Amino acid sequence: EASLYEAPFEYVRKRIKPARLKNRDWQRRTYWWRLGRSGRDLQEAVQPLDRYIVTPRVSKHRLFVWVSSNTLPDSAVIAFARDDEYFFGILHSRIHELWARKKGTQLREVESGFRYTPTSTFETFPLPHPTPEQRVDISEAAKHLDTLREGSLNPSSDDVSPSKLKQLTLTNLYNNRPSWLRLAHERLDEAVSAAYGWPADLTDGEIIARLLELNLEREAVG
Repeated sequence: EASLYEAPFEYVRKRIKPARLKNRDWQRRTYWWRLGRSGRDLQEAVQPLDRYIVTPRVSKHRLFVWVSSNTLPDSAVIAFARDDEYFFGILHSRIHELWARKKGTQLREVESGFRYTPTSTFETFPLPHPTPEQRVDISEAAKHLDTLREGSLNPSSDDVSPSKLKQLTLTNLYNNRPSWLRLAHERLDEAVSAAYGWPADLTDGEIIARLLELNLEREAVG
């Protein structure tokens, strides 16, 4: 079917196929005339869900949001096939952000943001082992944060001008970081810290040290 488009297909066959046949990714080798990935694995993972979590690959603020399961993101977005507030809360906690910044790639300057790389920032992140009550606390704190944010970014009042609406973005919200947002994050961070069995007032360095210790312990256990 693709070869019916003769000129572009022949171009791909002559210029792209030789490199694709050497690619370690079996999808790129086998389906050398297609785009790199079809996204079928993600589509299958989120098919049973109504929503899932995404975060920008590169961002000044490490932000996580819900998107509808019929959304297919491109390579600039990292997707998590989870639809529960608990997991959303863990990802949006200070503990996870510190680890992500430590294990991710910093761009030229802090203002440009940093890169979230799943293999080094998420796959190495030691998740907590919460009690059922702690899981509920994290879920409620995460839902509270998301509800407040959505209310701020999508006001129901018709009095909001179009120019004002354009300013209602997550980046601007976190640049300004109003008190209600700060307090909502503090509530979430306290709940996540409790799930680790840690006090809520640890320094950044202490959190990183404890996460590293957990990481090494779990790696040793296998």
